[in-house]
Amino acid sequence: GVASSQGADAGKTALREEYVRIRTHMESPARATSDAPILMTLEGLRAWKEASLVLTYVSFGSEVDTHALMRAAWAQGKRVAVPRCRPSHTLDFHVVSSEDDLEPGLRGLMEPSPDCGRPLTTAQMVGSVCIVPGLVFDSEGYRIGYGGGYYDRFLAFYPGEKVALVRPRQLSGNPLPRDEHDIPVDWLVTESGTWCCNPLVR
Repeated sequence: GVASSQGADAGKTALREEYVRIRTHMESPARATSDAPILMTLEGLRAWKEASLVLTYVSFGSEVDTHALMRAAWAQGKRVAVPRCRPSHTLDFHVVSSEDDLEPGLRGLMEPSPDCGRPLTTAQMVGSVCIVPGLVFDSEGYRIGYGGGYYDRFLAFYPGEKVALVRPRQLSGNPLPRDEHDIPVDWLVTESGTWCCNPLVR
C-alpha cells in the first residue's frame, strides 16, 4: 500500500545517508587492500567465467574499484560495457574497448564517449554478467542504491546474472526496506567468498 511504500522510501533515505557517511570515511589504502581480494573472488565465480560480456559501472569516489575489473575482463578476452545515464532515469550500456573510451558525463560520472556506437539491446546481453552498484546489500540481494532508480529500471529487463561487489561494512544483517520495483542481485561477492541470493542460478 501507499503507507508501506512511503515507509520504505523514508527508511531508505535514512539508510542511504548513513552508508554514504560510513563509506566516505573509509581510508583509501584500506579500500585498495580490500578491493583486490574482491576481484579475485569474482574471477572464481562461474557467472564471471562463463560470461563473454561484462556490464559494469565505472567506480567513483569510494566505490569498490571497477577499473581493475575492466582491465581483468579485457585481459581475459571479454567485452566490457558501461552505462550512460539518460535524462529519463534509464541506462544505456555501450561496449568500450579501453578506458580511453570514457569521458565525464551526467553527474560527473565517467561514461562511454559518443564514439562508442549504439547501445546494447536486451537480446545482446544474454549470457552476460552485470556488476550492480549499491551502498548496502542484504542477504537476499536487495540493496540501497543512490536513489535515482536507474538500475532497478534496467534490471527489470536484464537477462543475465546480477552481481554485487561488497565490503563487509556494506552487508546488512537485517532485511533492507524494499518495494515492488526493487530487483535483487543474484550474487554477493566479498573478499572472503560468494553468497548466492537466488537459488535458481546456482
